[in-house]
Amino acid sequence: MSTGTRAAIAPEIDVAIEDPRWEAVTPDLEAFVIRAVEAGLAIAPEPLEGAVEISILLTTDAAVQALNKTWRGKDKPTNVLSFPAPAQPAHAGVPVPLGDVVLAYDTMLRESAEQSKPLSDHLAHLLVHGTLHLLGQDHETGEADADAMEALEVAALRTLGVPDPYAAEPGAE
Repeated sequence: MSTGTRAAIAPEIDVAIEDPRWEAVTPDLEAFVIRAVEAGLAIAPEPLEGAVEISILLTTDAAVQALNKTWRGKDKPTNVLSFPAPAQPAHAGVPVPLGDVVLAYDTMLRESAEQSKPLSDHLAHLLVHGTLHLLGQDHETGEADADAMEALEVAALRTLGVPDPYAAEPGAE
């Protein structure tokens, strides 16, 4: 299942789809999600050791808003939330949980339209973004960290054939 991740064993990527509208984003949605997450893992600055597990939840704005309020104190939906798992010792044959990534359908749909980007490209970007957060990347700690994380995102998305989401739109100043 792995497409070039540096983990010695293919990652376990669990995909849960709570809102059926997600199914219309791209054919074979689960395989698409797995490829995007693997692209994020493959670009990790630190090589992964052993098997890892990530859970992806594709849900509604209401569900993400509730999580955002509970865990971040922000009573509004957001496009993606990442919940890194606490560090755990490795056990032979058992994947180490990296954490959970949760995406909100309506917010993603609105952003995709506002940015004139294909919905599947925006989904790939948010999946890579969330995966990088699970790997310890952070864009809110300073401009240098944000630039480094964006460069990783762009490199991972390039492997998926997704254009740079940060590139200026033609004709924009």
